[in-house]
Amino acid sequence: MLEEFIALILPPIISICELMGIFVVAVSALRAFWNYCRSFVTHVPTDVKFDLANGLATSLEFKMAAEILKTVLVRDLNELIVLGAVVLLRALLSLLIHFEMKGHRQE
Repeated sequence: MLEEFIALILPPIISICELMGIFVVAVSALRAFWNYCRSFVTHVPTDVKFDLANGLATSLEFKMAAEILKTVLVRDLNELIVLGAVVLLRALLSLLIHFEMKGHRQE
């Protein structure tokens, strides 16, 4: 009973988490581009790179949440291996973005 309920309710929640991640990337990219264009015209320096990296890191957190929720639905070892590889790659990307942001802030 509980397993069927989880299998029914979890896919929409996973999709919502992934859509939130996509939305954050799109808004961050548009905002960074807008700030870049504005600073290009006004010659006021803005930290476009940091703002975009921050948005990408936030979106990766939403995507990682979706991947963690997917682990509940895993049925066999092959799915778990693929899911683990995706989580590992996203975690590495997140670390690289955070490292880049930290280095950029120290400059």
